[in-house]
Amino acid sequence: MHTLTSCRAWTLAIAAIFLGALAGGQPLSVHWEELTAGDFVRAIGQAKGVCLLPFGILEKHGPHLPLGTDLLDVRYAALHAAEQEYAVVFPEYYFGQIFEARQEPGTIAYSAHLQLELLQETADEMARNGCTKIVIVNGHGGNNSLLPYFAQAQLASSRNYVVYVRGLPDRSGGPPIADKIDSHAGQSETSMMMISRPDLVHQNRAADESGGDRHRLSLPEGLYTGIWWYAKFPDHYGGDGTPASKELGEYEMKSWINGIVDTIRAVKADDEAPRLQREFFEKTTHPLDTRQ
Repeated sequence: MHTLTSCRAWTLAIAAIFLGALAGGQPLSVHWEELTAGDFVRAIGQAKGVCLLPFGILEKHGPHLPLGTDLLDVRYAALHAAEQEYAVVFPEYYFGQIFEARQEPGTIAYSAHLQLELLQETADEMARNGCTKIVIVNGHGGNNSLLPYFAQAQLASSRNYVVYVRGLPDRSGGPPIADKIDSHAGQSETSMMMISRPDLVHQNRAADESGGDRHRLSLPEGLYTGIWWYAKFPDHYGGDGTPASKELGEYEMKSWINGIVDTIRAVKADDEAPRLQREFFEKTTHPLDTRQ
């Protein structure tokens, strides 16, 4: 009798789980690519139209880190943030600005017009699928000029969605940094890869090349030229990955994730940017009526 009761309870529990799943009771994945079409509709509603586009690149990262380091790190941070404050996270996106590393094996550098066109069409398609607030989460320093320009270019024509850009994390505070340069594939970036993909970190190779600044260009303050990075770091390695640690990686990744969580919450609560954008687009159709 006890066995029969237990069996009946087990059957009812399984049935409840099955019915809950059918009713949409199971937690929704934050991965765009993992959702069914029906679940995607629910996900957009739960996210309040907020979608994240983690933005990386394919480039050399010193002698010891994988080519996809920037995307692997930013996607890890974005996914974990979206699990805390729900948002839908777009699949892998590597199509940014990386002309400065074209001399290195594995680099994929798309033309400038294609970068902008592909990003625009991606944003348009995301919006067509309900993403009314698109947060591009940058994971690559080479995109620091591209992404604000892209966001500014959204004002060129009327749109029913808003683009936000979340910049690179502020790496201040926390455990001490021994790497004086700590830039590209240096101590911080190597440490974060120990969290996102420790299986791809070859720390024993970090000293195989120098990541020191070669100081091969001397120009006045405020004068810019595109070859500046190559002049400093021709081997596409800026810093020293040998002192990297899991402790530093955990601190910096947690800080990054928390910052993205705050961003998602702020974007969800933001009613002004959409309102002001609508107002702006309306005024652009009859500029002579704009009060002077």
